Amino acid sequence: MPAVVQLPAGKALTVRAAADVVLGSLLNPNTVRNYGIGVGKTAERLGEGRPMASVADDEVGEALELLWGTSAVNTWNARRASVLSWLGWCDERGYDGPVVPAWAKRLTPPDSEALVRSKMAIDRLIARREVPLREKTLWRMLYETTARAEEVLGVNIEELDLAGRRAPVKSKGARPRTRRRGTVREDFLLETVYWDAGTARLLPRLLKGRTRGPVFVTHRKPGPGKVVSPRDICPDTWLARLSYGQARMLLDKHTALGGRPGTGWDLHEWRHSGLTHLGEGGASLLMLMAKSRHKKAENVRRYFHPSAEAIAEVTSLLAPSDGRR
Repeated sequence: MPAVVQLPAGKALTVRAAADVVLGSLLNPNTVRNYGIGVGKTAERLGEGRPMASVADDEVGEALELLWGTSAVNTWNARRASVLSWLGWCDERGYDGPVVPAWAKRLTPPDSEALVRSKMAIDRLIARREVPLREKTLWRMLYETTARAEEVLGVNIEELDLAGRRAPVKSKGARPRTRRRGTVREDFLLETVYWDAGTARLLPRLLKGRTRGPVFVTHRKPGPGKVVSPRDICPDTWLARLSYGQARMLLDKHTALGGRPGTGWDLHEWRHSGLTHLGEGGASLLMLMAKSRHKKAENVRRYFHPSAEAIAEVTSLLAPSDGRR
């Protein structure tokens, strides 16, 4: 349970006390860890014993620059966001303090560095005889659903709609239906992913009559000292769910250059390649957003590459209304 910090009376609040109370109010362990880095290191740089009211705006910006000015764009944005939330918390409760200065701006994230694999390369890899059926099915499903690897790996057999070629997944950043701790997957708002004929042909062969438990499982039972959730165990075979790390290792094993570990494909390339191929095939931006389940157009625009023919065709809509071209 997070520590409860007693706030001082009046409007005086030290940097350390402000950091502790904000971190202590967070429930999600991932948020606590991420905010702990941004808020904790910034508080240390500013001087933990100082009153918040004595800290100038530019001091906050300078602290951010010194700590993460040379970091990756996403790291800078994450640390800045945690400090912004921290200072906003103090302001909302009437405590005097600084704000993140305007010049310490949020940076535009760069385009995804994931590679786009050609359809031919994808088909050849999945068709290779030495690739096991489990990997073939997983890779084809990732490509056709354009889902994140964690989403597909988290699906159970009883959730599959084989006839409709769809399944619900707990997406990235999924919101719980209720505000309480310890929520399970069923308590989250789920989203639907869709696959096509390639996955539809492979799934029944992979399941082999299994009707419960994880779709993708390991080939070994978990050791006696490993604690595994009942949802992550196949009740018929007692095999555990395939993890993201294991799936990444298996993909690298079959695609590594010259057999050198760490030089193969990345799991995110299936999603990136699928969306890019849909965009090249003429899918609209709105349709790509629906398929990828992105909430912002700028996040999916990198996959949208209309062909010259498609641009010429849409330009014809601007022709004179009398039909003359």
